[in-house]
Order: sequence, then C-alpha cells, then structure tokens
Amino acid sequence: MGMEDDMKKLENKTVLITGASSGIGFAFAQLLAEYKMKLVITARQTDKLNTLAEQLRKKGADVQVFTCDLSKKGAANLLYQQIQEANIAIDLLINNAGFGKWGEFLDFDLETYNNMLQLNINALTELCYLFIPHMIKAGSGGIINVASLASFTPVPYATVYSASKSYVLFFTEALSGEYKDKGLHIMALCPGGTESNFAKVAAPHLNYEKGDFDSAEFVAQKGLDAFLQGKRHVVIGKKNKTISLLPRFLSRKSIINIVGKAWKKRINL
Repeated sequence: MGMEDDMKKLENKTVLITGASSGIGFAFAQLLAEYKMKLVITARQTDKLNTLAEQLRKKGADVQVFTCDLSKKGAANLLYQQIQEANIAIDLLINNAGFGKWGEFLDFDLETYNNMLQLNINALTELCYLFIPHMIKAGSGGIINVASLASFTPVPYATVYSASKSYVLFFTEALSGEYKDKGLHIMALCPGGTESNFAKVAAPHLNYEKGDFDSAEFVAQKGLDAFLQGKRHVVIGKKNKTISLLPRFLSRKSIINIVGKAWKKRINL
C-alpha cells in the first residue's frame, strides 16, 4: 500500500494523541496532520499544546486541544468525558504519554513510582476501556500503545519502568487478539532510545553517543507504517529488533546480568 492509499484510509478520521506536546507524540501529530487526520491532542502543558496546534492549523489541520495530566487518578475519565461533551468520535487512539526513571530502585520516592504506574499502566488501560466500545459500535477503529524495547526483558536500574512497559506490550497484544474480529486493529509500538525530553527526565546524566537514539519522527513514521501493515507489535531499529529477540536464545539470568551491566554504565552509576 502506497502513501496515497494510506492517506485515503486515514483522511478525515479523528486521532487522539496523548503526550502530544513533545517527542513521539509531537511527531505523530505532525505526521498525521500530513495524512489529513483530524487531531485531538492532549498533554500537561497547555502552552506547548497551543503552540503545536497553531503550527498545524496554519497548515490547514483540524486540531482540538485538551490539557490533561494523566498521571493523576481520574484524569483519563475526565478527558474522555470532555471529548464526549465536545461530540468527538475517536477513530484512532495513540496512548503515547509515559515517563521513566532510571537509577537504583531506592533512588526515587514512592510518589514518583505511583505516578509512573498511573500514567504508564492505569491511564493507558482506562483510555482503551473507555474508547473501545465506541470503536466496536462503529465497526472499526485502531489503537497504538507505546511500549518500549524494555518491554521484552527485566531491566535492572529501570525496574519499575521496564515492568510497566512489559505490561503495555502484553496487554496490547492480548487486546489485539480479543478485538481483531470486531474490526479493531491494536498495536504495540516498541521504540528503543529516542531523541526526546523523555531520556532527560529518566536519567539527566545519561551517557550515550550521537547516533545511539532514533529521531522521534523516524519512530512515528515506522510505527505508522507498521500499524497500516496490520502488525500486532513493532520494534523500531534493526539493532533493537535483535535485542528484543535475546530472550529466545539466552537464559533470564544471563539477560539480566548483561542488561544490568550495560544499563548501569549508560546511566553513569
């Protein structure tokens, strides 16, 4: 399927993108505006959302803005209610919002971990639960849940983050199995390191070389391509695809040792 056919498939459909103010979410917003989708964008920072919306509207895009902090309990339901009150039907949901903290487990407080789990797991699950019935009723719809390369193996020094992203991968693939016969396509997007503010929040002293990370634009495009091809999950980058396959060939103990040493070095512990 060429880009022209893809554009016809998505044109005038409505997409909800969480975490749209930066990184992969920002890149998805720009990309899907080119595909002439109607955009509903949400994040915590109103100013950044409004700036993005203004940029996209100048290019002719239809954009609605909803400010929402999905790391707070009840926020997903509030966002859903606001979208319903605005009489907006969501055809594609991109659950991109998430954050991580990389370091020793006890380096961070419980509030940080609770917020991470609320955002990475609970809000994502709640939004799927709320919007799927409308997609079933329409006989079509799609969801892209952003997981991670860290979904495939336990990651020492990213313990809670990697566990939360394993949930996203398994949850998404199970949902896909349940609802594929009802006209829904549900996919997990599993990027590795990505050039965004995410890594700065996760580990301010992260040690990496230029070229280690993919651009957010590359991740969004490859993710969209895989979604349109009907894939259930996609790992971005050849090197990352190889890493994701390690659990098939190495023992869990070996993987944890290898990954732990590499991660400890990367975050300068």
